Amino acid sequence: MDDLLGHGPADGRAYEDAYRTWRSSLTTLLADAALLAQWQERRYRFAHRVGSLLTEEYGDSPATAGAVLYGVFASGAGLCYVGQTQEAGRRLRDLPVGESHHLANTVPPEVWERVVVIRWPLLLPAAPAAERSEVEKMGSEVCGLALEHALQVATAPPLNSRRRRTSGDWQPRNLAQSRSRGAVHAPRIPDLARLTLAAWRALATVRAPEGSAVVADGVGRVVFPAALHELPGGSGAPPRAAGHAS
Repeated sequence: MDDLLGHGPADGRAYEDAYRTWRSSLTTLLADAALLAQWQERRYRFAHRVGSLLTEEYGDSPATAGAVLYGVFASGAGLCYVGQTQEAGRRLRDLPVGESHHLANTVPPEVWERVVVIRWPLLLPAAPAAERSEVEKMGSEVCGLALEHALQVATAPPLNSRRRRTSGDWQPRNLAQSRSRGAVHAPRIPDLARLTLAAWRALATVRAPEGSAVVADGVGRVVFPAALHELPGGSGAPPRAAGHAS
């Protein structure tokens, strides 16, 4: 049975204990219909808050729209996943909800340490003229795939580095040897890829500010979902009734 459930090695006692605790906690949280509704509402409030911070105007930073690269870091595991989209407003708002993206099913947004978003078209003016011409020829969609591939190769996120199989297990992916559209076209824009990686690393290493869950710069932003748990109302918990004991 352990093999079927994909458990760790027999000596991974702490892992197995944590797994049992997780199941037990969920059983408590979903103990009846009223608690199920409360759980659904709390999780959606949190996911909605994260999606809003990823997409809406923030200070001098405009709303996130159009073509972007994004990556999700988990507390402990670090970078988990790198993706791209041409519709940032829709994709990033849904990312923590999980209705059209698998990530939140595997790594709940409540344990996301940060989400990095790079609006790569804003980097084009700094790229060589020859590469700007290449981007114009290949189009935004293909360029986004090419930059996504280059970033995945540079950072090796584990959830991009293997794929599910119909047999119920996982197959490793050699990203460097991929023949996807992104991989085929990535060599055409090496300097833009380097600019993108530099912008990525800047946001991937910045610290969460006190009293806030967002840092924005000229080409993107980073949202800190984990920091929301420390901010009033940020964790999605309903407000306490008046007179409730602390």
